[in-house]
Amino acid sequence: MTWKNLLPGFLQVLCGFWIPPKNIGEKFGRNKMKIVTSQKELSSQYMEITGKIIAVLPERGGISQRTGAEWKVQEYVLETQEQYPRKMCFDVFGADKIAQFNIQIGEVLTVSFDVDAREYQGRWYNSIRAWKVDRQVAAPMGEAVPPFQPADVAPAAPVDFSAGSDPKDDLPF
Repeated sequence: MTWKNLLPGFLQVLCGFWIPPKNIGEKFGRNKMKIVTSQKELSSQYMEITGKIIAVLPERGGISQRTGAEWKVQEYVLETQEQYPRKMCFDVFGADKIAQFNIQIGEVLTVSFDVDAREYQGRWYNSIRAWKVDRQVAAPMGEAVPPFQPADVAPAAPVDFSAGSDPKDDLPF
């Protein structure tokens, strides 16, 4: 075994990523494997949440001390629609993104986001920043899905549980 055979494995361990072999197309078939090209692409696979917007917080803005440029940020609260709903506050940074996303209360959205933390005066603060927003497709207004209607079934007659029962047994079943 030569050093040329060991080098790819060594680089994988040293750098923490996988180097595909030259014959990847022959081994796995063309377009069968996606090679991740950026950290954002890698982390965004699992960093999204779907829910209903329950609050739109006031827009904040200012002037950057470092660059002198104007900045704006707006925060939103999203609630998941699960058996045990969770709430998440996320922000959208930049006046252009705020206008592009145009998030309103009551909308059901899928939000792709990045999580970051920063230190300020000895304390750490998390930031959940949205970079993509997808709206859920709703049924057209005229074609709303009707609620479940059972077939033509006569209503059940009321049952008298007190008649003919054991006086010691007061449970209706």
